[in-house]
Amino acid sequence: MASILYISYDGMAEPLGQSQVVSYLENLSGEHAIHVVSFEKPADLADDAKMRRTRARMEAAHIGWTPLRYHSRPSAPATLYDIAAGTARCIALCMRIKPDIVHARSYISGMIAIALKRVFGAKFLFDIRGFWADERVDGGLWDAEGRVYKTVKALEKRLFRAADHIVTLTDASVPIIEKMDFAGAAPPPITVIPTCADLQRFDLPATRPADPFIFGYVGSFGTWYLMDETMALFRAVCALEPDARMLIVNRHEHAQIRAAAQAAGIDQDRIEISASDHASVPNYIHRMHAASALIKPCYSKLSSAPTKLAEYLGCGVPCVGNTGVGDMESILEGRDIGVALRSFDDAALAEGAKRIVTMARDPATSERCREAATALFSLSGGVEAYRTIYGALASGDRLAGHS
Repeated sequence: MASILYISYDGMAEPLGQSQVVSYLENLSGEHAIHVVSFEKPADLADDAKMRRTRARMEAAHIGWTPLRYHSRPSAPATLYDIAAGTARCIALCMRIKPDIVHARSYISGMIAIALKRVFGAKFLFDIRGFWADERVDGGLWDAEGRVYKTVKALEKRLFRAADHIVTLTDASVPIIEKMDFAGAAPPPITVIPTCADLQRFDLPATRPADPFIFGYVGSFGTWYLMDETMALFRAVCALEPDARMLIVNRHEHAQIRAAAQAAGIDQDRIEISASDHASVPNYIHRMHAASALIKPCYSKLSSAPTKLAEYLGCGVPCVGNTGVGDMESILEGRDIGVALRSFDDAALAEGAKRIVTMARDPATSERCREAATALFSLSGGVEAYRTIYGALASGDRLAGHS
C-alpha cells in the first residue's frame, strides 16, 4: 500500500471535483492511503451542508481531506499566494503522512508538487489536464509576449522534466509532449486517460426519447464553449424539425443563453434551461435526441477531452463537436456517433444539422454511442489506468512510453 498525496486546484465540493477526482479515488482508496488537498471556492466553503456531504463521502471511502480556500483576485498575486499557502500546508502534511507519490492535477498543483518531490523524495505524477499557459493565451487572458506567459512556460519545462509519469487527456497531445524540452533525457512514461464518466449512472434510457426533437447541451459555456455557434446550430436543427426544442443544463448563465437565443432569432419558448445538480444530469440527457459540444478550436485545445462528451455517449446520445479539439474528430466521425464540424458557416451548420438529425433518428445509433463510451470513457477503465500507474510508481517500475 502506497501513501499518496493528491493535490487539486479544483474543489472537491464542485461537480468537477466530485466526478473527476473523488469518483476515481474512492475506487482506489482500499488499496492505497490517499489524502487530498484541494482549493475550495469561498461560496462552497460557506455552504455547510455541501461541505458536510463532501466530507462524509470522503470519510466513507477512507480518504483524508484538507480543504484550502481558493483565491481569485487579483489574479496573479492570488495564485502565487495559493501556491505558497498550499506548499506550506502540504509540507506540514507530508511530515505526517510521508507520501510515496504526489499526484498533482494541473499546473498550479504541479508547482506545489515539485517542491514536495525535492524535499521528501516522493514520486511526482503530473496529471496535466491541458496546456494551461497556452489556454490562458488562447482564451485571451494572457499576452503571448507578456512576462506572465513566458514565466509560466519556463515553469512548464520544470514541471515536465520533474515528472516521473505524465497523464494527458488525449492522444492528439502526446506528440506535443514528446517534443518538449526534457534537457536531453527521454520523456517520462505518458498515459492517456480521458475525462471519464460513471456509466452506471450515465446509462441508456429505458425507452427512446419522445418527440418533439430535443437538442441538448450540458454545462457552462464560459471561455471555451461556443454559445452563439451552438444557437446557430440549433436554428439549423429547427429548419429540419419544426417542433424542435433545446434543453440546456446550466447553473449560472441563463441570461446570457436567453440573449444568445434571441440574437439567433430563436423563439424563447423553444429553450428550456435547468440549473440541475450533477446527480440529476443523466435524467436530463435521457430526454435528448442529440447534443452539442462546440469548443473554440485552438492549439491548447488539442489536449482537451470534454466530460460532457462521455456523458452524452454513455446515455446513447450522438453529439455535434468540431475539429481542432483533442480526439473529437476521430471519436465522432471514426465511430459514426456524431458530427465534427470543420467550420461554423451557415452551409456547414446546415449540413451538420442534417447529419445529426438523421443519425439521432436511427435506432442503431444509441447502441453505437454506448459501445464507444464503454470502450473509451468508462470510469472503471480510468480507475484501472491510475491503479497501474500508482503500482508502477510505488514499486519503482517504469511503464512503457505511451499507453
